[in-house]
Amino acid sequence: MSKPEILLVGPYPEWDLVELEKQYVVHKLYEATDKDAFLSDRAAGIRAVATRGELGASAAMIEKLPNVQIVSVYGVGYDAVDLPACRARGIHVTNTPDVLTNDVADLGIAMMLAQSRGMIGAERWVKDGSWAAKGLYPLKRRVWGRRVGVLGLGRIGFEVAKRLKGFDMDIAYSDVSEKPYAEGMTYIADPVALAERSDFLFVTLAASAATRHIVSRDVITALGPEGMLINISRASNIDEDALLEALENGVLGSAALDVFEGEPKLNPRFLSLDNVLLQPHHASGTIETRKAMGQLVRDNLAAHFANAPLPTPVV
Repeated sequence: MSKPEILLVGPYPEWDLVELEKQYVVHKLYEATDKDAFLSDRAAGIRAVATRGELGASAAMIEKLPNVQIVSVYGVGYDAVDLPACRARGIHVTNTPDVLTNDVADLGIAMMLAQSRGMIGAERWVKDGSWAAKGLYPLKRRVWGRRVGVLGLGRIGFEVAKRLKGFDMDIAYSDVSEKPYAEGMTYIADPVALAERSDFLFVTLAASAATRHIVSRDVITALGPEGMLINISRASNIDEDALLEALENGVLGSAALDVFEGEPKLNPRFLSLDNVLLQPHHASGTIETRKAMGQLVRDNLAAHFANAPLPTPVV
């Protein structure tokens, strides 16, 4: 029996690629110089798309693949997959939730601590001889006991909040409705009001057309010149132009960001700022989690081709 053919949109870790190639004929779109010609030559045989959250599967790609039956996303975010196009064709979409939740939450907390305490600059202070030549590093701001807002109390937001409780922080959150599991947290429906109340604002909600730029100029201004914005969700949730202006002009105190519009080619204005911590979209970047994500991608593909229930369906 011949192996099913799948399209791999972007590279996966070698341990996943080895396992995929045991079960499927893998067409690597990311290696193609002429991607349109690559798809045209192989379109008829491709029955599945394996992609990454930030790469997704556009309507144009789906249109070129007449026999595709499933899009399996390596990541929790699926906003880059054209869901209406998939629904119109009856194409299943899956993602990899839960397995990355705790690592993403961990990095968000680490970013808050590193930025608030100036840890990146402090290391440079030691290495470049400033400690010996200039004395003590400039004082920074504490984390424990302060006010924090969590925008989006889903899986990741809840795990962030659990960790924040360990710092005795005053926690509030915004979501589409109050959550019964948000014990000890204050519900504030309006993101602007949440920001006004917060010293730190975590952005942890899923991205969609409805949440695009939910962190607006008004939200950023409300967070204020002493506030910190931490984004471990999707870049589209933040008005990046407004964020840059606020950081440049002192309207916002600081930011810690793991995601950017147009990444990895982020806006060069970020690179000249000393009040922003920049991370390379690696919140789920541990060996353990990436292996679990790859396994879940393969489990979804295997279930589809076996006509079994999908472990983590989106559509």
